[in-house]
Amino acid sequence: MRYLSTVYIRNDRARVRHRGGSLLVVTPEGSQRIPLEGIDALTILGGAQITTQALDACVGLGVRVAALKKSGALRFVVSGQTGGNVHLRAALFRTAINDEASLEIAKAIVAAKLQNSRRVVERWARDEKCSEKSEQLAARATQVRERIPRLIDANTPDQVRGIEGDAARIYFRALGEVVKSSGFEFSSRTRRPPRDPVNAVLGFCYGLLVTELVGATESVGLDYQMGFLHRLRAGRPSLALDLAEELRALTDRFVVSLVRRRQLTVDAFDVTPGGAVYLSNDGRAKVLEAWEGHKESELHHRLLDRSVDRWALPSVQATLLARHLRGDLPSYPPFVLS
Repeated sequence: MRYLSTVYIRNDRARVRHRGGSLLVVTPEGSQRIPLEGIDALTILGGAQITTQALDACVGLGVRVAALKKSGALRFVVSGQTGGNVHLRAALFRTAINDEASLEIAKAIVAAKLQNSRRVVERWARDEKCSEKSEQLAARATQVRERIPRLIDANTPDQVRGIEGDAARIYFRALGEVVKSSGFEFSSRTRRPPRDPVNAVLGFCYGLLVTELVGATESVGLDYQMGFLHRLRAGRPSLALDLAEELRALTDRFVVSLVRRRQLTVDAFDVTPGGAVYLSNDGRAKVLEAWEGHKESELHHRLLDRSVDRWALPSVQATLLARHLRGDLPSYPPFVLS
């Protein structure tokens, strides 16, 4: 059973304050009190603001505060003291700068991502009523699967990223074919800025996913900026981005289901004069409501051989990575869809 939850502040004019053990969210429409003991994370979207007193109260109680841009890109994360111990973080640093060990983890993560991408496309192929489109999607899934063995001979991170990028192009063509019948066009992945509604939702949900993984890695004592697949860059949550790769296909499946069920229409998006497309306030509200439902779904975890709630997967994978770094597991076991 899940007892804690994430609170999302969507109103650009909202002000978050602290009063008597609760967060007080003040908007032009009124105010709302949120007891701090009932939440584990606070996500601020757009231009909402939070006082230093509210930040201090959140940090003191271990409530993670994350701010996202309209696109879903992470602006900053504020949290309490990092869990775990310095020996675990030292092991992470040693592994990250060890070319051979880092490469093996990167290859495992990408292999899992491609496996999951392939399975999602196969599911789309089975669900497709048009036999010709179903065959096209099945062929895309086969093409993605054929890229997985190439990882064995990859000797550098750039080669791993090249294989991942090649498979991603095939995969996103399949995604575009799936959403086309729902009235949305998607030709390729665009991020800065998103150029169509599907990219807008994908980017927004990827941001939510990465935020979860930042919290999960910190909770077990890992540095979310010290990754293996993503290059190290100041301010980049490289490790959180690494672990997010395993779960991107799940997020894509969620976005496609929103589109195919027509839970999002054109009025859920805003288009800027420069051609950028973002979710509107109402659009974000619809996505967040569905996202919380998505996080309550159950998935079979192969290594644990039992069902795991989707909301718990980031913590499970962060814990498994920590166990590998401590020497309890011979290799890192990424999440693979059954």
